[in-house]
Amino acid sequence: MLDPKQLEDLAARLSRVLPPGLKGLRSELEDNFRAVLRASLDRLELVSRERFDVQAELLARTQARLANLEKRLKTLEQQRGTTERAG
Repeated sequence: MLDPKQLEDLAARLSRVLPPGLKGLRSELEDNFRAVLRASLDRLELVSRERFDVQAELLARTQARLANLEKRLKTLEQQRGTTERAG
């Protein structure tokens, strides 16, 4: 996720590349750049790398449990089919 310092740096860099005729508006445009960047990033609903890693680990564990349960279910279904045929 982009931290506030990076956001400030990006807004400042954008204002530094303005054409010479717009240098007088630099401060106002930098504020606008900052506001637009913040709004855009908020809409993206970004998460931190740490939170992503936690969720990825949780998903991996859940998938492993699901695979295990599917295997157990298949075994039970086979046992039931064998019992029904024998009985």
